[in-house]
Amino acid sequence: MEKILKFGGTSCGSVESIQSVLSVIESNWKSSKQFAVVFSAMSGVTNSLLEAGKWASQGKEPYLPLIETIETRHFEVIKHFIPLKGQSQVIAHIRTLVNELRDVLKGIALVKEISPKTSDLLVSFGERLSTSLITAILKEKGLPALFVDARQFIKTNDTFGKSEVDFVQTNALIHTFFEQHAQEICLITGFIGSNAQGETTTLGRGGSDYTASVIGAALDVKEIEIWTDVDGMMTADPRKVSNAFTIPSISYAEAMELTHFGAKVIYPPSLQPAFAKNIPIRVLNTFNLNFKGTVVSKEQKPNPYIITGISSIDSLALVNLQGSGMIGVAGVSAKLFTVLAREKISVILISQASSEHSICFAIEPQNAIRVSEILEVEFAQEMAIGDIEGIDIQSNLSVIAVVGEGMRKHTGVSGKLFSVLGKNGINIVATAQGSSELNISVVIEQKDLSKALNVIHETFFFSKLKTLHLFLVGTGLIGKTLLDQLAGQERYLAKYRGLKVKLVGIANSRQQLIQEKGIDVKTALGQLAQHGKSQDLPAFIEKIKALNLPNSIFADCTADKQIYSHYLGLFKSNISVVTPNKVANSGPYPLYAELHQTALEKGVKFLYETNVGAGLPVINTLQGLIASGDRFEKIEGILSGTLSFIFNQFKPGRSFAEVLREAKAKGYTEPDPREDLSGMDVARKILILSREIGLKLEFSDITIEKIIPPACEQAATVDDFFLELEKANDYFEKMVASASERGHVLRYIAALENQKITIGLREIDAQHPFYQMDGADNVIAFTTKRYHDRPLVIKGPGAGAEVTASGVFADIVSMGSYLA
Repeated sequence: MEKILKFGGTSCGSVESIQSVLSVIESNWKSSKQFAVVFSAMSGVTNSLLEAGKWASQGKEPYLPLIETIETRHFEVIKHFIPLKGQSQVIAHIRTLVNELRDVLKGIALVKEISPKTSDLLVSFGERLSTSLITAILKEKGLPALFVDARQFIKTNDTFGKSEVDFVQTNALIHTFFEQHAQEICLITGFIGSNAQGETTTLGRGGSDYTASVIGAALDVKEIEIWTDVDGMMTADPRKVSNAFTIPSISYAEAMELTHFGAKVIYPPSLQPAFAKNIPIRVLNTFNLNFKGTVVSKEQKPNPYIITGISSIDSLALVNLQGSGMIGVAGVSAKLFTVLAREKISVILISQASSEHSICFAIEPQNAIRVSEILEVEFAQEMAIGDIEGIDIQSNLSVIAVVGEGMRKHTGVSGKLFSVLGKNGINIVATAQGSSELNISVVIEQKDLSKALNVIHETFFFSKLKTLHLFLVGTGLIGKTLLDQLAGQERYLAKYRGLKVKLVGIANSRQQLIQEKGIDVKTALGQLAQHGKSQDLPAFIEKIKALNLPNSIFADCTADKQIYSHYLGLFKSNISVVTPNKVANSGPYPLYAELHQTALEKGVKFLYETNVGAGLPVINTLQGLIASGDRFEKIEGILSGTLSFIFNQFKPGRSFAEVLREAKAKGYTEPDPREDLSGMDVARKILILSREIGLKLEFSDITIEKIIPPACEQAATVDDFFLELEKANDYFEKMVASASERGHVLRYIAALENQKITIGLREIDAQHPFYQMDGADNVIAFTTKRYHDRPLVIKGPGAGAEVTASGVFADIVSMGSYLA
C-alpha cells in the first residue's frame, strides 16, 4: 500500500466537492498506485445526528425533519452522479440505512435517554452513508470500489465517545484484510470502530483523520493525504487573520503544538501513529486540486520565518491556586494534577511562579464550576489553616500559541511578542514556555483575540510591511487633501517606509462609513456618499472601539469644538489620535494633562504637530529640545497666517480697511475678520506651546492687547465693521506712520517669557528675526539656554489645506515608528 487518502466532511458535502473527490480517486487509480480512502460524514451530518438524538431523548419529534434532510442530501447526490437505470438499487441501500437510523432514534425516544454507547451508534450512520454513496458512484464509473466498514478491523476499548484503539489486535486485522483485498479500492468509514463485543465505538471528533493514520501506520504507507477545504495548514486561522498563508512544510512537533492549540485542519491524535512510523502527512484542498498543500514530516525544511504558525483556543477559563503555605511544600502540584486526572479534566496550559506561591492552569470553560467544587473539597484543610488563600477562576479568556522550531535559534522572540501585544494594549494574563522553545503561549482576554492574532501575525510574517488602520473624521479641504496625499504616496510608503495605511472608516458632518476590509482612498469620498450611513459620531467611535484593530489611528481633521470629548475614550481603547484641531490642547489644563497622561499610560500616541504652524515642525522641534535637556527662556511667534499677511501689507499709503478687504477676498480671513483680529486663535497656539514646555497655564493667564477700537469691535454686522474701520483710519495711519518713521514695522506677536503670555501689535526693528516677512508666513523664535544669543527660528507657510494636510500625513506616517 503506497498511501491513504482521507476526505473530510466538506469534501463530501456537495455535488461540486464530491466531483473533486472522484477526480482525485480516479487520478490515483490511473497512476496504478495502490491506495485506500477514508471518508468522513457529509459536512453537518454528524451535528444533525447529535441534535436529533437530543430531541429524541426528550421525547420530541423535531428530529424527524433532520433525518429527512439528511436522506434528501444523499438522494440528490445519487441523482446527479448515477444514471437513472442504476439509481434504484443505490437509493434502496441508502433508504435501508436511514430506516435503521430512524429505528435507533425511535428507541431513544421510547426510553427518553441517550447513553454514550447509543450516541456512538447514532453518529456512525454519517460515515456509513457517505462512504456507501461514494462507493456506489465509483462502481458505476467502472472502478473496483469496495465499501469497507472500519468496525471490522478498528478495535477499541469500551470508552464510548472517545475510544482508545487496541493496536495489537487492530494492526493484525488490518494486515489480514488488506492482503485479501489488494486489488480493490477500499473505501473505508472513518471515525468509527468496535469493541470486543462488536458494539460501535467512535474515536472522538476528528476521528476520521485518526482512522487514516492508524491504517497508514499499520500498513507502513509512504504518505497519508488529508483532503480538506483549505490549502493546507495555515500560518493562522484565515477566518481571523485575512493574510494568513499556507505553510509548505512543518515538523511533527510543530504540528502537534498547533493542533493542540486549536488548529483544526488535522487533529492531534491523528499524528501519533504516523509520527511513530515516520510517515509524512500531506494536507491538501479538495477545492484546489493543483495546490501542493502542507507536508507534515519528522523534520521541517528550512523556513524563512522565525516562527512557523500561530494557533489559538477561543474560549477557556484560568484557575489560580495560591497561598504562602504552598512555598517550598512538596506535593501540592502532584495532588492538584492527580485529582484533575482522576476527574478526567484536561489541562490546556500550566504556569507556576518560581516562588511556588501560585499555580495557574487553563481548562475548558464548561469545566470551571466543577473544577472549583472539586478543588474546594480536595484542599479544604489547606484553605482552613490559611496555607492556600483560595481558588480564583477567570473566564472569558483565550490562549494564543506561537509555534516554531526556528525560535530555538533566535533570541528576543518572547520580547518581540510581549512588546507588540503591549503596544496594542493587550494585557497578558498568563504565559507559558517550555525549555524546548518550540511554543510560547499567552493567555489574554477573549475580546482581544482577533486583534492579537493579527498583530502577532503581521509582526512575525510581514514585519517588512506594517499596517496602520486609519479612521478619518472630516472631509473638508484638509481631509480631502490628506486622502489625495495618502493615495499619491501609497507605493512610496510600502517600498521605503514599510508601511501600509489602511483607511477603515471615514465620516463627515452628514455621513459615516466603516469597512473592516478597507476603503480605497482614491474613491473614499464617493463610497462615503454612496454607501455611508447618517452621521452618528458616538456610534462611529463605538464601532472603532469594538473593531479593536491593531495599530488604530483616529484622525480628527475637523474644527469641531466638541469632538475632543471622545479622545479620552479612544486612548483608553488603545487608539492613537492625530489632529490639527486645537480645542483639546488649549482647553482646561486638567483635561490637557489627563489626555496626555492617559495616552502615555496606554502606550498610544497623541500627535498634533499641526496645532501650531500647520505643516511647520514646531511641536517636534520643541519636544526634541526638551528631550535633549535644553531649557526655554522665551518663545515669540507670529502664529496667524491671516495677521501675518495683513501686517506685511499694511504700510504707509494703504488704509487698514483696504488691506483687510484684500485678505478677506483672498480667503485668508474668517467670514467675520474680527475673529482673526481678536487674537483668540493665536492665544490657543501660544498656550499649547507653553504647556509643551511644562507650564500649567490657562487661557485666563493670557494678556491679549486689542488691535481695533471698541466701535469697530462692537459693530452690528461685518459691513458695519468695515465702515467703522474706515472711520478709524487715522488711528491706524498714525500707528503705521510712527513705526515707519523709526524704520520699524508692525507685527502681531505672541510672546511667552517669565511664565507670562502677552499677545499684541509690536513695533520691531531690522535686527529682529521677524522683520523680514513675506505673504502669510508664520515664524517662531525659540530662545533657550543653547540658543541664547541667536534664537532658533522656524519660518514658513503657517496656513492652508496643503501644508496642514501634509503635517497630519507626517504624523500618521510617524506612527509606524511608535506602534507595533
